[in-house]
Amino acid sequence: MHAAVQPGAAPASESSAMPRIALLRTGIGLVQGVLLYLLYLVADYDVWPAIEPLLFAPVLLVTLFAPVLLISGLGHLTRRQVLAWVSTAAVLVAALAVYDIWRMGGMPERWNDSHVTMPSSELCVFLAASLFIAHALVLSGAHDRRRIAAYATYFEIAWKLGVQLAFSGLFVGIAWAALLLGAELFKLVKIGFLWRLIREPWFGIPVTAFAFSSAMHLTDVRPAIVQGIRGLLLMLASWILPVLTLIVAGFLASLPFTGLEPLWATRSAAAVLLCADAALVILINAAWQNGSAPVVRLIRLSARVAALLPVPLTAIAIYALALRVGEHGWTVDRIVAAACMLVASCYAIGYAAAALRKGWLALLAPVNIATAFVVLGTVLLLFSPLLDPARVSVNSQLARLEAGKIKIDEFDLVYLRFEGKRFGQAALAELDGAAARQHDDALRKRIAAVQAMQSHWETEITPEITLFKPATLSANLTVLPAGTRLPQSFLATDWMNQNSPVPVPECMFLSGMRCHAYLLDVTGDGRAEVVIADDSGRGARVAHENAEGHWQLIAELVPIKCDKAGKAAPDALPHTIAAALPDVVLGGTRYQLQPARNLREGCEG
Repeated sequence: MHAAVQPGAAPASESSAMPRIALLRTGIGLVQGVLLYLLYLVADYDVWPAIEPLLFAPVLLVTLFAPVLLISGLGHLTRRQVLAWVSTAAVLVAALAVYDIWRMGGMPERWNDSHVTMPSSELCVFLAASLFIAHALVLSGAHDRRRIAAYATYFEIAWKLGVQLAFSGLFVGIAWAALLLGAELFKLVKIGFLWRLIREPWFGIPVTAFAFSSAMHLTDVRPAIVQGIRGLLLMLASWILPVLTLIVAGFLASLPFTGLEPLWATRSAAAVLLCADAALVILINAAWQNGSAPVVRLIRLSARVAALLPVPLTAIAIYALALRVGEHGWTVDRIVAAACMLVASCYAIGYAAAALRKGWLALLAPVNIATAFVVLGTVLLLFSPLLDPARVSVNSQLARLEAGKIKIDEFDLVYLRFEGKRFGQAALAELDGAAARQHDDALRKRIAAVQAMQSHWETEITPEITLFKPATLSANLTVLPAGTRLPQSFLATDWMNQNSPVPVPECMFLSGMRCHAYLLDVTGDGRAEVVIADDSGRGARVAHENAEGHWQLIAELVPIKCDKAGKAAPDALPHTIAAALPDVVLGGTRYQLQPARNLREGCEG
């Protein structure tokens, strides 16, 4: 029955079932929206099952992806086929999500600073791309009733699916734009119910899922519209191919004169070359399509020349990566780049073979099909224990350290903690244990400092900037005016472990950092507070001693922006100014007035 039907069109028996399929699809979308809202709710309240990372992450990803596969498969797969495919995909997604959470170790991705652990963004992106490819392969095989379908079927269904997803996303955006416009109209007449409604997650999440599923159905039953849009996009893209072919050919022709050194100096040559590979592959396929569409001679010639260009581009990229790996070892980024180069090599070799044969690049079809399976296998390896980039890179860096290719003083401990995931954190603990046995206090201090870091972007602690004891705080502070002495109780405070609501300046717990300190009665109680001004210009803090003799940071100094403000010298002494506006007690509640910042009366200089 399917063999006599154009790909993407429903047979007569299926057309009669379209109302039932429409109800199923929209119902699935609504159920998905409700489930996503419930998951949002438990994550927002930080309760079970959100606090069980190995349970919440797989449930979230399965709820996100499985209904979309089910909606798309209805009407194109039999009941047994759709259940088998969606179940298989759900199991794989859940397994990869569990491993993704496990490998994070002590550095999980949190939801709104709560205890809820989220799956990594990398897994979500690659899962979406891989499920798209796999779904197109499954739909095509089911349509042709073959494990490997005809390339024309792959072409039709993959493009239809891509346009469906794109226009479903556009439909959701337009639907929300209409809701926002309606809310603004009601606000004009002082009716805010719609504005409050669309801001509620219990409304917004199910509506978004429902709109997406509705758009998926509408684009599925109107294949002619999808084919028209696809044809226009491919025609426009194909005319870019001659331009890009000329540019890439010119670039390659210039290399014998410029040499490769300028490429290595950029430190991003491999990434740019792989992007050029991807652009050529996309545009070649836009011109070739399924091999049967009529194409003008200029584009045919450009496609044949362009099919040869990925070979030198990929070879240079591989050479660049090999140099970096030989010099610095494997990292996560380099392993991902190597995986991309594997895929690029499949395209480069296959397309070059197609370009050297007579005819209109007939070999592109088997190359594209085979490379699709290579992509799926590569993604599965990278996000599973088999070829986890974090594990491989940590082993590579430790091997370089053991072989003496890098000294321990130059070893990137920050990379182990943040990029090495669970494996790097375990390696860091092993290094700390080895340093303890060897009484290497300098290395232990570095490891302790790195373990105290909360973000990869913090300044790396070096032997020159190490954690110090509170007794040496005075070495970091320049007290003004000269000759003024800070209270001994202030200098003896352990600011490193201070549980303060105000951020503690780095000069109060890191050696090598400088601040100015002033004694100033800020609270008006007759006793001087200590004002710590960061030399970097990032602000100042006020430290106050309570009745028990304990010091604590109680406030930040926030500058009032003025049109014309002079810049005082660092040794200019601070002073207080009486508040222009007092606090107000209204209905038993105390309010603090915030004066307008553009009043010049509050500015000095």
